[in-house]
Amino acid sequence: MSSLKPPAECASKADIRAAIDALDAELLRIFAQRQTYVRRMAELKQSPDEAFDHERIETMVASLTTRAEELGLEGEQAEAVWRTLIAWNVDFEKRTISARLAGGARDK
Repeated sequence: MSSLKPPAECASKADIRAAIDALDAELLRIFAQRQTYVRRMAELKQSPDEAFDHERIETMVASLTTRAEELGLEGEQAEAVWRTLIAWNVDFEKRTISARLAGGARDK
C-alpha cells in the first residue's frame, strides 16, 4: 500500500478518508483470504465440538494483543476485533460441520 499518503501529509478529511477506504479494501481482501482457511479447517474437523478450542483462542488473542500494542494499536481494539472474528469462525465451523455430518451442503 505504498500509494497511501502518510498521515502527516494528509491535508484534508478527504485525504484521510481515501486512505482509510484503501486500507479497508485491503483488510476485506485479507479477511476473505483468511476465511478460505476457516472453510478448510471446517472441512478437516470431524465434530462441531472441535470448533471451540479455548486454549488456542486465549493464546492467540494474547499474542495478537501484544503484537497490536507493539505496532501502536490499542490492545483492547485488537482484542475486540479478534474475539468477534473468532466467535463468528467458531459458529461458522459448527454450522458447517453439523451440516456436513447431517448430509447437507456446506455453508457458504
